[in-house]
Amino acid sequence: MSNYDSIIAKIEQGKVKVGIIGLGYVGLPLAVSFAKKGIAVLGFEKSEKKAESVKAGKNYIQDIADADFAAVIAAGKLEATTDFSRIGECDAAIICVPTPLDKFKKPDMSYIEASCVDIARHMRHGTFISLESTTYPTTTEDFMKPIIERESGMKEGLDFWLCFSPERIDPGNKQYKTDNTPKVVGGLGEEATAIALALYGKAIEHLHSVSSPRAAEMVKILENTYRLINISLINELALLSGKMGINIWEVIEAAKTKPYGFQAFYPGPGIGGHCIPLDPFYLEYIAKGFNFDLTMINTAGNINNLMPYRMMNKISFALNRRGKAMNGAKLLFLGVAYKPDIDDARESPALLVMDECKKKLAQVSYHDPYIPEAQSEHGTRYVGIDLSDEVIESADCVIFATNHSSFDVERIVAKAALVVDLRNAVKSVHIEDGKVFKL
Repeated sequence: MSNYDSIIAKIEQGKVKVGIIGLGYVGLPLAVSFAKKGIAVLGFEKSEKKAESVKAGKNYIQDIADADFAAVIAAGKLEATTDFSRIGECDAAIICVPTPLDKFKKPDMSYIEASCVDIARHMRHGTFISLESTTYPTTTEDFMKPIIERESGMKEGLDFWLCFSPERIDPGNKQYKTDNTPKVVGGLGEEATAIALALYGKAIEHLHSVSSPRAAEMVKILENTYRLINISLINELALLSGKMGINIWEVIEAAKTKPYGFQAFYPGPGIGGHCIPLDPFYLEYIAKGFNFDLTMINTAGNINNLMPYRMMNKISFALNRRGKAMNGAKLLFLGVAYKPDIDDARESPALLVMDECKKKLAQVSYHDPYIPEAQSEHGTRYVGIDLSDEVIESADCVIFATNHSSFDVERIVAKAALVVDLRNAVKSVHIEDGKVFKL
């Protein structure tokens, strides 16, 4: 039996063993999705803490139901290890590691490279390898393949197969989880694509194949570039509307009544998370190799990067209207997660606004029911405080930076001396003239 026939047979019989490298926001939900369907999963982690948490049955990802996590651990379908030599036990290896950008917006490929080396040195013949980490088009073919062939001495398409399948995690989404979000797969060759469809089909309801890994890599970039550009556009229009005395939220709600040709995007203090602020710049990086300038992505990125500074100016303006300076002002930020009702502060614009206000010598504090402490990308560490009436009343300005549904907006507005609303949190409560400043 050929390597291809062997892995297809194992998948069809439910006897395949899946290794997942990286048990974070992408890898652990995927691992649980496979394990729920009876597929044996071995998770690989550099972090001893995460591996031990999985071994102890402690769920640390908000989007995974505790009951689901406990069930797969109890059934022995999900295991975690820091011993990468155990990759040899696996029929498939799925890479779910970070791909950050450095300060020059150049992709840091070290996590993917290390994963490729670990897999190549320990994998068996006939292993299927899929990359889910966001990256630039051509990564699978031109970056991963040479590393794996060099380190393993094996031949792609004969001894192992490669695929790219972009993660589509949306933290906090109550409707779409890993298993019911349509998944794109692009294998390097027909056999790789067929294996990908068979394997992912065990855990995920809807699959869509494309012609190549580079096409699949471009899919992910397109999805998040689309959002970056449109959110940056609405942020810029919100700033202009504020100067013109127009309520941008009213404008958006009216525009939404058009049944075609319009999709609503909403303004805020900037774009956060692990995808939208970063992913488009992978494409900008690779485009330079083709002597191509992505002007629109660069412009949208600049608009987003300027938003925290502009939000600091908005807060300063509101304080000045009350005869107060930013210097020495007591500012209370509500929410540092990058979106409502999640415990994720990666690339959070709220933290960047807080940093800008601290630079102007304001006294900055925050409350977030999901995040007890946080650190900005500039290294400033913040510790959350309780949201008592006294805390609200003592603040010179309260800033809604994330619109968590748990916030009692009516109470907060009633107790606060001044409110700057960056998220349209204040809409159904009575607004006293000159007390609430909207984005």
